[in-house]
Amino acid sequence: MQSDGHPRQARRSRALPVVAVVLAGGVGQRMGAPVPKQLLTVAGRTILEHSVAAFEAVPEIDEIVVLMAPGHVAEAERIVARGGFRKVTAVVEGGASRTESTWRALAALGERECDVLLHDAVRPLVDAEVIRACVAALEHCEALEVAIPSADTIVRVTGGPGGEIVADVPDRATLRRTQTPQGFRLSVIREAYRRAFADPGFAERPATDDCGVVLRYLPEVPIHVVPGAEHNLKITHPVDVAIAERLFELTGRAAAPLPDPAAGRAAFAGRTVVVFGDGRGAAAAIADRLAGYGAAVHRYGTADGPRPGDARAVDEALATVLATAAEKSGRVDHVVCAVDPPPAGRLEQAAPEAIAAALGGGCAGPAQVARAALPYLRESRGQLLLCVWPPEPDEAGSALHAPVRAAVAALAGALAKEWAGHEIRVNCVDPATANGGGAGGMTGAAAVSALAETALAVLASGRTGAVLGVRAAG
Repeated sequence: MQSDGHPRQARRSRALPVVAVVLAGGVGQRMGAPVPKQLLTVAGRTILEHSVAAFEAVPEIDEIVVLMAPGHVAEAERIVARGGFRKVTAVVEGGASRTESTWRALAALGERECDVLLHDAVRPLVDAEVIRACVAALEHCEALEVAIPSADTIVRVTGGPGGEIVADVPDRATLRRTQTPQGFRLSVIREAYRRAFADPGFAERPATDDCGVVLRYLPEVPIHVVPGAEHNLKITHPVDVAIAERLFELTGRAAAPLPDPAAGRAAFAGRTVVVFGDGRGAAAAIADRLAGYGAAVHRYGTADGPRPGDARAVDEALATVLATAAEKSGRVDHVVCAVDPPPAGRLEQAAPEAIAAALGGGCAGPAQVARAALPYLRESRGQLLLCVWPPEPDEAGSALHAPVRAAVAALAGALAKEWAGHEIRVNCVDPATANGGGAGGMTGAAAVSALAETALAVLASGRTGAVLGVRAAG
């Protein structure tokens, strides 16, 4: 260590703990929302929850500190408690500026040595792969920036008569768009900020990110670049919320899989779940997995039970399953409805009866299940999960599946809002959202397995109002 207290030689950080600091101190003035943008809901969770969950799910992260906007610490603490984020050790109130908030977070870590990842909470789509790459890079460097190449030409401007004029067109090959997380040895970023706060000119010309502080005040420390991801979007403007919602669907990111059997047992053992089936095995796969984790599963909609489109049979079936459940646990915790409209062939060849059956079973069925399930889910504060099974990309009848998918997704979103006061969660799994058709590029048993795993992950989560795509594991 040098005489100024700054370590010049990078040390192997595997022996050091890795702390993620989720910076949620902004108030979102550009968003124009009544609450800070990190508290807005996207894909069934607050933006803050998504970001914290991303780090919670990475084994290499040992600890998480949340830096929250002034006046909203209690809400952040409720989010952490509700999400069961065990790695979160502190929720710290932010300061009046980004730099002050970062300094408060660093101060909360104390004088120990560790590796720290500073991440903007409003980047909820950060990849586990990027996080792991940052942790690995800190084994041989003391500072890093996540960045991606710029697809746009960037110009440097200056003032001119009548407005701005182009002063320079830098070589795009040397330009990168920065993202977060940014990674540091804690002693390095702490020393950089100490020097910054000792500089009277820093307040007049603050750095726009933490790597900028290191670059200005510790120029001898190389800042390595870790490749980021195009979908690691920063939510800044209202349109970004809609873009992020769609990106969650396309990437299947809104439902982290259950990490191990113990997590499955913790989520479902002793729970009572009613599963309304489809004709393709997805409902059976969901039910089998739930039973394997210790849930009391009651199956309907297969050969020995009614299809969801039969309103009277659905009501009778739910009454039966609830009577059975009352003998054991006195409650129904979750209801799963797997929608598979009967094939009707190509639209121009379909008989009116086939069209009515396809749309009736696919659109009306889930609504009937929801209506019948409401009083029981209201009592248990449980969850309704609607699963849509799409046709194969070249399968005849896909034109009739499209309105069913849209209707089921819209129903889930509307019920999530309508039933929020009852503390009932409502979500939808639609494999076709992953790539616009088919089950995320999968077919057969792989598609069924992926849908079932996603369904269980959603049931075990705290989200509501989400429409989730499906991706193959890994």
